Amino acid sequence: MRRRVLVAAIVGLAVTVGAWSPGQVATSQLPLRLADADFWRLVEEFSEANGFFRSDNLVSNEDTFQFVIPDLQRIVRPSGVYIGVGPDQNFTYIVAVRPKLAFITDVRRGNLHLHLMYKALLELSADRAEFLSRLFSRRRPPGLGATSAPEQLFAAYSMVTSSREAYEETFKAIIDTLRTRHGFALDDEDIAGIAFVFGSFYAGGPSLAYASGGGFGRGRYPTYQDLQMATDGQGTNRSYLATEENFRTLKALQHNNLIVPLVGNFAGPKALRAVGAYLKAHGATATVFYASNVEQYLFQDRRWPEFARNVAALPLDSSSTFIRTCFNNCAPNSGYRSLTMLDSMQGLLRDFEAGRVLSYWDVLSHRR
Repeated sequence: MRRRVLVAAIVGLAVTVGAWSPGQVATSQLPLRLADADFWRLVEEFSEANGFFRSDNLVSNEDTFQFVIPDLQRIVRPSGVYIGVGPDQNFTYIVAVRPKLAFITDVRRGNLHLHLMYKALLELSADRAEFLSRLFSRRRPPGLGATSAPEQLFAAYSMVTSSREAYEETFKAIIDTLRTRHGFALDDEDIAGIAFVFGSFYAGGPSLAYASGGGFGRGRYPTYQDLQMATDGQGTNRSYLATEENFRTLKALQHNNLIVPLVGNFAGPKALRAVGAYLKAHGATATVFYASNVEQYLFQDRRWPEFARNVAALPLDSSSTFIRTCFNNCAPNSGYRSLTMLDSMQGLLRDFEAGRVLSYWDVLSHRR
């Protein structure tokens, strides 16, 4: 009861930027593992009502998202808390910065369904080759092992057709893992949502891509395969499927229930505030916030100041870093659709409080 009162009190406090000292991280009391009941309680209690976005957003459309990872690793210390949005590009950032805990917050409940699917598949799969076999409902080709490069993995699976039998077998295993083994209270709409997501990977295979308004999106957007074989711009592939070590890191976090998907608007009244209260109650710091281009929509809806105040309710330190993405006009004549940038979270909030952040362009111009 005293802990619930403490958390409620923290949510109500006004937070001053810079009030959180990096030295407090030493007292972090984040759990090494969340019990199944605690994981689901966070999902239910921190989430907001289901919202709308124009795309199902099953696969990222950001072709340069790895480019910031070398700088991100120099700036951000491991063992903080990661916050992100959207599909599985979060996993690549997570294995790069090695947080103790991650929250992935998205306005659509469909994104929660996507991450529950990934959680089950990662827990069920012994290695990358088995994971891809389950994800695409294709029988595992021979000759794949721990040292297989992503190019070899995808070349092998391009020669295998999807199997309805494999799909049904794996979908049953996904639901059994989530509802029976973990005991998550999935309702019929959740089951249908997971079925839609998994069915999209079954139908689209490695060529599944972002599509505005639905569909498989083959064409001008990078495919799932493209993104898993991309590099950081310096020749190193840092994706979560680049190596078995990356895969095992991600699998361990999922096994320990330490990647928590939430439903919430960045400018909403509950999700980010609840995350901030939880981190403060556990002496933890938000070190990375992957925002993609959500701020663009928040400015369009005139809600960005509410987002800034929600961010100010998070415990931060001088290393706390935004990752954000700008499309089209930010990367003219580069051959890329997007530009990924890093920014100081405390620095942006200080400028916001000083009245120097008035437009989306002010945000895009504000870089670490």
